[in-house]
Amino acid sequence: MTVMDSYLSDIWKRTLTLILEKGKQQEKLDNLIFNQFFSDSKLMDLDEKKALVVVPGYIQQTIMMQNKEIVEEAISEVQERKISCEIIMESQLQKIRPLAAKKKAPAITGLNTTNLIQDYTFDNFVVGGSNRESHSAALACAYNPGQFFNPLFIYGNSGLGKTHLLNAIGNYVSEHAPDKKVYYTTSEDFVNAVVNSIKNGQIQEFKEEMNDLDVLLVDDIQFLAGKEKSHETFFYIFNELVNNKKQICLTSDRHPTEIKGLEERLISRFSSGLSVGVDSPEFETSVAILKVKLEKQSVDPSIIDDDVLAYIASNFSQDVRKLEGALNRLLFYSINFSNSTRIDFKTAVSAFRGQAQTIDKNDLTASKIIRCVADYYGLTKLQLVSKTRTKNIATARHMAMYLCRKHLDMPYVKIGDEFGKRDHSTVMSACEKVEKGLKNDDVYRKAVSELEKLMQVN
Repeated sequence: MTVMDSYLSDIWKRTLTLILEKGKQQEKLDNLIFNQFFSDSKLMDLDEKKALVVVPGYIQQTIMMQNKEIVEEAISEVQERKISCEIIMESQLQKIRPLAAKKKAPAITGLNTTNLIQDYTFDNFVVGGSNRESHSAALACAYNPGQFFNPLFIYGNSGLGKTHLLNAIGNYVSEHAPDKKVYYTTSEDFVNAVVNSIKNGQIQEFKEEMNDLDVLLVDDIQFLAGKEKSHETFFYIFNELVNNKKQICLTSDRHPTEIKGLEERLISRFSSGLSVGVDSPEFETSVAILKVKLEKQSVDPSIIDDDVLAYIASNFSQDVRKLEGALNRLLFYSINFSNSTRIDFKTAVSAFRGQAQTIDKNDLTASKIIRCVADYYGLTKLQLVSKTRTKNIATARHMAMYLCRKHLDMPYVKIGDEFGKRDHSTVMSACEKVEKGLKNDDVYRKAVSELEKLMQVN
């Protein structure tokens, strides 16, 4: 496949997806009609104003012509400009193929579009302690490209929001400075473009097109490792863009100095701007992310008990994708297997049975009990061991002391040490309060039962 073929195929693939969506919305197409009469079509040529679409035969041509308005609307949206379509049969193609053959293929697929993921913006990015630094740096680069941190290098494990931030930068620039040329790509797609450009004798054109950008966003740059020819090309493009104060933003799963297989000169360049890390979201951020995801799915957060969100945040906060997957699992379970209109803690425990990363009772410690109780009540460990005496914190603290006494058989003095050097009589009083509550109060009984389920010690 030539560069031009790859370029057109990519555009048409995205266009067909939109055609089906729009056709369904307008009640003019369904999957059966689409698969039968649209799926075998091809985009054979494209310029600034016109597209040439080829179909196998007369029936496909007739049906596509009947839906020409949808086709033109879809490809115009993909190309971000008004495009008209000529739809012909394969038998007619030979008459015009010589004209199309004279056209020069773009050196890089899709460079006339931003390639950005439109849903990823700063507005829907949840900021917390784990990502505050990277968010601030990304926003600075978006506000004034090429002036502050160049390159901006964001690193961290998969699923922590690096791709979101990269696209948020591009979307912000595109909205506030539409004259600037922005391009988002992955290092894998970049390498493929380099290979195709070399194969087609267009590497110089490729470099020139890249150097014409104002903002270059490259995701997962670690996959550039070991690709020597791509190293040389990227090094040239990097220097040209930075020297001309054009913004470069990169992401990786590790710090630039830890990427094996990269040339030293590239590591040096990547480290010359600002490198910022992103970590797994802490409890409060995880809960906030879950609420944003619920809002995005038009689910009223009030139908889910707070301790359920705390349960998910405690067990699936390694990365945002796991949080979202857990939330989807919970919603699926509650819709299909729960008769209640509310999603309570019991429903959550059932939905995640065997999946949640609960505490092993053979590895139970005071610290883990404190963490578990803090998460259950939506507090931090620091609040639990602090001198604060507000009712909700005091109740949670008493509960944690009681569980340490019951399941670890710790002396009162040692429990007191775990909770900010409190006196043993204070711990004894707390345990007695919980024991009394268990006899007379369903709230206490429910809390202890659910906490013990969470710790797998019941």
